[in-house]
Amino acid sequence: MPSHIRPEAHLIHRVGWLRAAVMGANDGIVSTASLIVGVAAASPDRAQIMVAGLAGLAAGAMSMAAGEYVSVSSQSDTERADIARERAELSSDPAGELNELTQIYVDRGLDRPLALQVAQQLTHHDALGSHLRDELNLSEAITAAPVQAAVVSAATFATGAALPLAAAAMAPDGAISVWVTAVTLLTLAGLGAVGARAGGAGIGRGTLRVLVWGALAMAATAAVGHLFGVVTG
Repeated sequence: MPSHIRPEAHLIHRVGWLRAAVMGANDGIVSTASLIVGVAAASPDRAQIMVAGLAGLAAGAMSMAAGEYVSVSSQSDTERADIARERAELSSDPAGELNELTQIYVDRGLDRPLALQVAQQLTHHDALGSHLRDELNLSEAITAAPVQAAVVSAATFATGAALPLAAAAMAPDGAISVWVTAVTLLTLAGLGAVGARAGGAGIGRGTLRVLVWGALAMAATAAVGHLFGVVTG
């Protein structure tokens, strides 16, 4: 019977933007909601609360973009240096690199004659790509993309931060903290579920971990707000 190759949908190609998106949205929601709750605990003035929240949104989005760009650029610089080094080694010592690739396949379970044959064929097809993939564990799916990470982080942070800000704007006087806390916890639960589903993880676990940390952050800033509100009141 003829064999058919069944297409498989893997999730590893999402790792670059998914990490930045989930981190950005989660930080936007948690940090802005915590800031709003903390300010509201110190002062009920809606104008002050909204200004603080908007400032947190702008500063946080720029900070996320800069932080992601710098950190992922550092990773990208390291990857480029490793690629240049491997290219030079292939040029200066092709026999040694072939033996190195052969040993990798032997360590993975092939007998040496077959490992040598595989290494020779892969070297003939794409020597650099074979070494990057099998020696350095570098692939297109996980290669660093600084600009993509920066843009995704900033956009998702701003989107996440807008939710507690909207809740604060619509909340009745005296109930801003309650509204923001409720909206934030519901949003974090949804974000945890979506992130877990997109990454192929368990939804319950993904939801619980973002809820716990979000609740702790808001509780901490509320305590600070109450403390300084009493002191300055």
